[in-house]
Amino acid sequence: MSDAVYDLTLERIALIRRMVVAWGGAEPGAPTIHPEAPYGSLDRDGDIANVTGDDEGAEEEHRALEDGLAVFVQNAQLKPGRYQYHNALAKLDPGAVGDVFRDAETGETPEHITFAVTPEHLALIPRLSFGWDAAQGVPRVDPQRPYGGDGSYIAAMKRHLAAVPQAAANDDEDAETRLVRLHRESQPALQIFLRYADLGPGDFRLSGGGWGPA
Repeated sequence: MSDAVYDLTLERIALIRRMVVAWGGAEPGAPTIHPEAPYGSLDRDGDIANVTGDDEGAEEEHRALEDGLAVFVQNAQLKPGRYQYHNALAKLDPGAVGDVFRDAETGETPEHITFAVTPEHLALIPRLSFGWDAAQGVPRVDPQRPYGGDGSYIAAMKRHLAAVPQAAANDDEDAETRLVRLHRESQPALQIFLRYADLGPGDFRLSGGGWGPA
């Protein structure tokens, strides 16, 4: 859905902060909201009602967060640094969706994540291309074109990172390997951004340049 003006309410911000970010889609893959527990538990509508105080309208609120996520990542602010979060994926069905931290041999993933969000991550997050996964019923980043546009996602990342000072300084990885790693790190970086970035409620308008204050 895409309305000309989007009302980002306190309740919608609270739901965004509760979202569980996982990894999904065919290669290269991209962040997706967990289809079975989008807000942390298996009771999606109950989680929504706990925030909104309304037992009705859960589906409408859930569906509205496709645009809500785009509004949030394009307007919220977060400082680079090390952040911690409880990894809800550790207690959810590992077969439902991917997780970049999950050990391929043991199937285990850490319950607590400490992750350094860099200026590179913060330059890429607002460029994530959100859409609706109709099969799973959740918002997700387009797994084929995670940063929008035509061409490869690697080329898109290079464009978006061109203005980041010293983006590759002191990095021993080759350029493509570094970008592949950065892309996979968008799962924890986005999870942290949704939980900790600052943005207040308000109306936001969609224009050719994306979402901005109305």
